[in-house]
Amino acid sequence: MQKLVHTDLLSLEQYARQRADLRARAIAHKRARSVHLGPHLTLLFEDRTTVQYQVQEMLRIERIFEPEAIEEELGAYNPLIPDGSNLKATLLIEYPDIDERRRALENLRGIEHQIELLVGDSAAVIALADEDLPRSNDAKTSAVHFLRFELSPAQIAAWRGGARIGVRVRHPFYAAEVTLDAAQRASLGADLDH
Repeated sequence: MQKLVHTDLLSLEQYARQRADLRARAIAHKRARSVHLGPHLTLLFEDRTTVQYQVQEMLRIERIFEPEAIEEELGAYNPLIPDGSNLKATLLIEYPDIDERRRALENLRGIEHQIELLVGDSAAVIALADEDLPRSNDAKTSAVHFLRFELSPAQIAAWRGGARIGVRVRHPFYAAEVTLDAAQRASLGADLDH
């Protein structure tokens, strides 16, 4: 999947005029790319569209318009775009209550290394987490992690052939497993076609 370049982005003024429509489209696009693992974990599988929207929002919020600063944002977010043999996701640990969230983040240390992608009968693909910088320590984990699932050619062929696709987490304090629905399979499978 092609990385974003400066010319793919709208100016702040252009983005302001189109923001409502672009936001609605981004939210709709993200629906099929969001996988809920139980009540407190969500994987948002990133692609060029989700990353472009995020970069545009960051430029708007931070009022970034200098070319060098825009390139820095692209450098930070482009690694989230899949490379053709992998899926990339943002893991969100979501607890609305502040005290419950604090306790959960203490108990869920290392959970980012316990997320698995299941493709048919092949061995589980264990997420490679936070390759840019560590987000957990001995006391707690972060509420946000960045994951990469690297698939073999056989797993990609199995995906295309209709194999069951699932995601699971196996952590001593949190376990869940889901099977992707047809919309999720199609949306995420498109990341493997490039």
